[in-house]
Amino acid sequence: MKRNFRDALGEAFVAMGDEFPQLVVVTADVSKSTRSIAFKERYPSRFLSVGIAEADAVGIAAGISTFGGPVIFTAYAVFATEKPFEQIRNMLCYPNLNVKIVATHGGISVGEDGVTHQAIEDIAIMRAIPNMKVLVPADPGEVKAALRTALSTSGPVYVRLGRSDAEVLHPCADDVTFPLGKAEVLRDGTDVTLVGVGLLVDLCLRAAEELQRASIDAAVINLRSVKPLDKETLVQYARTTGALVVAEDHNRIGGAGGAVAECLVANWPVPMEQVALDDCFAESGEAALLYEKYGLTVENIVAKAKQVVTRKRAGR
Repeated sequence: MKRNFRDALGEAFVAMGDEFPQLVVVTADVSKSTRSIAFKERYPSRFLSVGIAEADAVGIAAGISTFGGPVIFTAYAVFATEKPFEQIRNMLCYPNLNVKIVATHGGISVGEDGVTHQAIEDIAIMRAIPNMKVLVPADPGEVKAALRTALSTSGPVYVRLGRSDAEVLHPCADDVTFPLGKAEVLRDGTDVTLVGVGLLVDLCLRAAEELQRASIDAAVINLRSVKPLDKETLVQYARTTGALVVAEDHNRIGGAGGAVAECLVANWPVPMEQVALDDCFAESGEAALLYEKYGLTVENIVAKAKQVVTRKRAGR
């Protein structure tokens, strides 16, 4: 079963408005696209659209947060993080204010919207800022829980979502938990660990099935909390399987793959491969075709897993 990330987000906005009576939502003229219009319709006095002015939106969100309640700033990922970077760094993270950036349209799954709208650097940018936490739900079923965790966590949080439909891996959204700094083990294995991020989690699960047919037993981890990172689980599976593949819809430099590599090299170095954009921009086109062209596929995850298992067995 598939569902749209943004439809799930619209429902989550309303639900969080009920749970957090002081919550204010600020957007930059994309209330329909981000589905924050649902929050506006329920709580018009707690909603602001400031037009196409992301830096202003961050400043306004920062100011409102000083009155005590949490604030969400929501927009497309590329515009929510890169246009107002200075304001995020100096007005949110430096004073550690209680503002959450909830971004849709992450990665090249944006497709036909084109390169200017494809956020492939946002995880790297956000995780590099002190005090910022970074959460990436795997599917629409995790959206509400991720939003609840962000709003329950003090200080700035970045929540990154996809744009399009995605396979629902967590069908009972009301029963889902999303602990800060804790990955989710979806499948155990002994030969290799597949660490999926966002939309790539589903592909990792499908790759694990393919690998099983090739007599390779793959564990699958939904990383979901890029910062803080679940170092304990990553090291545990590095020790158990001796090889990892990290798959994400992001540039291979600085993203979740970089975070995992930093953890492993400091704690339990093992062979690791990445499935991600190879330090390049994508193009405009259907999301499925872009995923195929740039290797964000089950087949490439399987190939990388076989490659890293070979490296492990060869001691390199």
